Amino acid sequence: MLTLNLSVSERRLRMAKKESTFMSMVLTLLIVTLVASAALGYIYEITKGPIAASKLAKLNNAIKQVVPEYDTIPGDEVYKMGIDGDTLVFYPAKKDGELVGTAISTFTNKGFGGNIKLMVGLLPDGTINNISVLEHKETPGLGDKMSKKKSEWSIQFNGKNPSDFKLKVTKDGGDVDAITASTISSRAFCDAVERAHKAYMEGGKK
Repeated sequence: MLTLNLSVSERRLRMAKKESTFMSMVLTLLIVTLVASAALGYIYEITKGPIAASKLAKLNNAIKQVVPEYDTIPGDEVYKMGIDGDTLVFYPAKKDGELVGTAISTFTNKGFGGNIKLMVGLLPDGTINNISVLEHKETPGLGDKMSKKKSEWSIQFNGKNPSDFKLKVTKDGGDVDAITASTISSRAFCDAVERAHKAYMEGGKK
């Protein structure tokens, strides 16, 4: 009888130890989770400022690249237009109170690697002043030649007015010489530029 009682006591003690160990594990996990969350929150708070500043600097640099010299802050008069399930963003650039150009953040989903974002600079009459690539996932050594960092391919658009310059590759009856072996990327680039120009001429002027 004593042996039986000891066995029961031992089982109860072991169960109590297991419960205690489980609770300790849960408590430890909870503490680790709270500490990790607090650390991530702290890191986010101290890095979001520099990240935002970096993005703004990149945006301002892209605007400067595509429009003539200006003396205003394009971001102060920014306006947007919803189109094709996404948004075009317009940045008017003025000098001495006169509009000298508009930088338009445009897009296309027809790239070989998916979405492509460009900054297209248009003069008041719709002529293309310059174009800068903001984002893309095109093939290195091929489609990525749309970027001026890789080639001068996009310069062929400068000074052209899409009202008489067909924004299609020559293979499709247009005036754009495609990137060698990258017709899809070239077509996508033209699509993004045309979207910006069409929106600007049909209601995007301000």
